[in-house]
Amino acid sequence: MELGDLLRFTHCGNTVFTSADAAGLRCPVCGQVVRFALSEAPVRIQCPIRDGHRTSCCFLVTSQSGAVGLGEENSELHVGISNSEGLVFSYTESGIQCQQQGWEQSIIIPLVAPGNHIADFKKRWDAQLQAFAAVDTWTPDRFQEEREFGSCCYGFALGFINQVMMSQGKRPISREHFTCDYVLPGIERANRYLSVFQRVCRHGHHCGPNVFPVRTT
Repeated sequence: MELGDLLRFTHCGNTVFTSADAAGLRCPVCGQVVRFALSEAPVRIQCPIRDGHRTSCCFLVTSQSGAVGLGEENSELHVGISNSEGLVFSYTESGIQCQQQGWEQSIIIPLVAPGNHIADFKKRWDAQLQAFAAVDTWTPDRFQEEREFGSCCYGFALGFINQVMMSQGKRPISREHFTCDYVLPGIERANRYLSVFQRVCRHGHHCGPNVFPVRTT
């Protein structure tokens, strides 16, 4: 599935979603050319599913089924951590994987403030990630054992995050806290986007409630 941004605007009493690259802007309900006052300008909804290999120092969520799997309730999700160059480390049945492709459709959760993306910090991040991935906790023969405790790839990713936090004198974050405050909001936004985007692909537009209350430009 080739994803793209959406446009949201109000016309004919409807909240309308269309493709952001649609030629011209006509209301799909009444067929009229849409004209707005400045305060009513269309809002661009950016696609929340992006290329994980173009990230730096992020927590990534993807699905083997591609973007569609991110919106399916029973789909098995996979998580990983990107280094400063977009190389993604994750824990699988084969042990630690370091991938330069395969994470092109991911939910991106930044872990580092933009101001910290300096050369020295990136170098330390990469060294810590490489060392953490090398410990014997993440061997193939222990994968099923980790899975029984609900760990696996999530345990690897969160374990690395907590190691970085503790190295900076910060308290570790619990799985529940990280999931509720960071992971679930990203997944929920991706689900809302995919639901609307698929309707736009099928029908050329979608009319419905505003499921993106935060203005995204």
